[in-house]
Amino acid sequence: MKIISINAGSSSLKFSLFDMDNEKLIASGYFERVGIENSFYTIKYNGEKIREDVEMPDCKVAVGILLDRLVTLGILESIDEIQGVGHRIVSGGEKYTKSVIITDKVIQDLVDLKDFAPLHNPAHVLAIKAFKEVLPSVTMVAVFDTAFHQTMDNISYLYPVPYSWYKEHGVRKYGAHGTSHRYVSSLISKHMKKDELKTIVCHLGSGGSVSAIKNGVCIDTSMGFTPLAGIMMGTRSGDIDPSIIPYVMEKEGLNASEVVSVLNKQSGFLGLSQKYSDVRDILEGIDKGDQQCKLALDKYVKTVVNYIASYYVELDGADVICFTAGVGENSIPTRKLIVEKLACLGVKINDEKNNVMGEFKDITGRGSKVKVFVVPTNEELMIARDTLELLRK
Repeated sequence: MKIISINAGSSSLKFSLFDMDNEKLIASGYFERVGIENSFYTIKYNGEKIREDVEMPDCKVAVGILLDRLVTLGILESIDEIQGVGHRIVSGGEKYTKSVIITDKVIQDLVDLKDFAPLHNPAHVLAIKAFKEVLPSVTMVAVFDTAFHQTMDNISYLYPVPYSWYKEHGVRKYGAHGTSHRYVSSLISKHMKKDELKTIVCHLGSGGSVSAIKNGVCIDTSMGFTPLAGIMMGTRSGDIDPSIIPYVMEKEGLNASEVVSVLNKQSGFLGLSQKYSDVRDILEGIDKGDQQCKLALDKYVKTVVNYIASYYVELDGADVICFTAGVGENSIPTRKLIVEKLACLGVKINDEKNNVMGEFKDITGRGSKVKVFVVPTNEELMIARDTLELLRK
């Protein structure tokens, strides 16, 4: 059975096509600058990678090109081979605690929930409608980033603000990256052959979040009402004093939306280094003696360590810490710096084992009280799995 996983952004469309009989990845690709000049796509299949510049004025055109290329490149004999489409949805609010088959009611709910993910949910709806137009008889499934975190109790998800804000406007912690946290925690549980496991998952990429997971259930996570909260990220500030916003509005002559945009797009690594949002560039800058880059990395490590330590206490100890996503899987020195700061908790890694990028590896050091793993995430496969499960019901 062939299932395609879709991750639609405001100007992008990412896909992975799977043969779910053996969970084999058939092809994957990225359509970029959709709705913007100089749009293009890349598709990987059979060990090859092709790139084509093509005008894509909107998501509907991008979807049409994607499905056409799957056939003309010989990846599929016909689009009729696609038996399910799984869509990554950033926010399902409190309404969705698990993946669901997409109906007109679900689409309307995504529209109604747009305030919780204004850059993402509208794009998801456009992609869903575009696929439904071309593949009207194919079952489509919504897989929510927020669903995995809906198991948090109210002490963890409520903010100490007027309770009416929650009851009337839904102001609470929702978290993000839930599909990744679910995939990693389930994989490590399977590897260690333990259902009862206290796990801290560090999804560290251009965006990033840390979650406390007990026996496969999320009890807390670092991202909040939006993905802006939590640890410092590539261009996001993470947690700050909210009083900074009106202060900067007055000093810089900005409105609230403009300040929030700066916190989302010009802060984090980019803000502190004044140059780079990518950890690889930050590390190169440090090697060249750039003190701003060193400051940025040190601050990043501190924010990640603070959350890990907090969740270690919340879980009453931890059995395993997992590093995943772009930075977590590939930045050897960043992992080392983070774990070194956790020495007081008895966490150690083996430097030789830590010399790994992008592969599943136990990097635990001798005498460590907590196991440490690098676990490549696979949100696309998890989306395909959920789609298959609902197709079979």
